[in-house]
Amino acid sequence: MTETVHPVQPAPPAPAFDTFASEDGLLVYRDEGPRSGRPLVLLHAGFADHTEFDNLVPRLVEHGYRVVAPDARGHGWSANASRPFRQTDDLAALLDHLDLATPAVLVGVSMGALIAIDTALEHPSLVAALVVSGRGLGEPGIEDPWSAARQEAQAKALAVGDMSGWLDGLVHWAAGPTRTLEDLDAEVVRHLREMATRTLVKHTPDEPDRTVAVSDVPARAEGIAVPVLAVNGTLDSPACLETVTALMGVVPHGRTVAIEEAGHHASLECPERFARVLVDFLDEVHGEADRGRHGAGSDCRPSGPLGVGAPVVGAP
Repeated sequence: MTETVHPVQPAPPAPAFDTFASEDGLLVYRDEGPRSGRPLVLLHAGFADHTEFDNLVPRLVEHGYRVVAPDARGHGWSANASRPFRQTDDLAALLDHLDLATPAVLVGVSMGALIAIDTALEHPSLVAALVVSGRGLGEPGIEDPWSAARQEAQAKALAVGDMSGWLDGLVHWAAGPTRTLEDLDAEVVRHLREMATRTLVKHTPDEPDRTVAVSDVPARAEGIAVPVLAVNGTLDSPACLETVTALMGVVPHGRTVAIEEAGHHASLECPERFARVLVDFLDEVHGEADRGRHGAGSDCRPSGPLGVGAPVVGAP
C-alpha cells in the first residue's frame, strides 16, 4: 500500500511588531505610517491584541496618520506582569519612549476604552482626544437574563477547564443579545477566538491579578477636557452601552455615533464605516475638515453625526 504523504503546512507568519523594554519586561506594539504623521493610538479589547486593528491600520495610514497599536501587558505578545501595575502607566511609558511630537488621539475598544479614559485622567498632556467603543464609566451590569446566562456559561466552562466553551462564551458577548454566533461573520469569530487563545495560554489559573485600578474615575471624568467620541455598535449589549451613556453624560465635549448592524467589536465587523467615522472626527480635532474627502465604503449602516447629517448625541 502506498502511503499518501501530506506536505507540512508552514505556520502562519508572526505579525511584524516592535518592542519596548518597560520596567517589567518587553511590551509589544505596531508602529505604522509616516513618522511626521499625527499620532493615533489603537487600544484593543480584553483577551485581544494589536491584531484586532489589522483591518483599520492600512486605512488610517492612507490618511497620513502615524498609527501605534500596542499589546497591553498580559495580552498578545507583551510580557505578563510580575508586580502590581496600571495599564495607563504602561501606555504613558510607551508614548514617552516614542517621543511623539504632539499629543495622541487614543482609540479604545472595550478594555482599551477604559485605558484611554484612565490615560486622559492620569496623563492628560499625552492625550489630544478620545474615541471609545463599547465601554465607558463603571462595570456593565449582569442582572438581565442574557448577560447573567453568558456569565454563568463562561464560569462553568472555566471551572471544568473547557477552553472551547469559554471562548464561545466570550464570542457571544461580541454577538450581543439579539444574535447567535452563526449571525457573526466567520472570520470575525475566528479572529476573536485566535486572539483570546493567544492571551489565555500566557496565564495559569492560579496567577494573581496584579492590575491596579485608577481611583475615582467616574467622579473625575467630568474633568476630561479633550473631545470625546463614542462609536457604538447598535447590537451591543445594553449593559455595555449604558456605561458609554454614563461617560457621555459627564464629559464636556462628547458626542456619539451608532453603527447599525454591529455589536461590541464594531471596528472588526464594520471596518470601513468605523474608519470613515474615525477619520472625520480626527479631521475635526485637528482642524483639517477640508483635507481630501475619504471615499470609504459602507459595510455597515451608520447613524449619527460627522458628515452624515444626523444630530449629535451626548453632552454639549
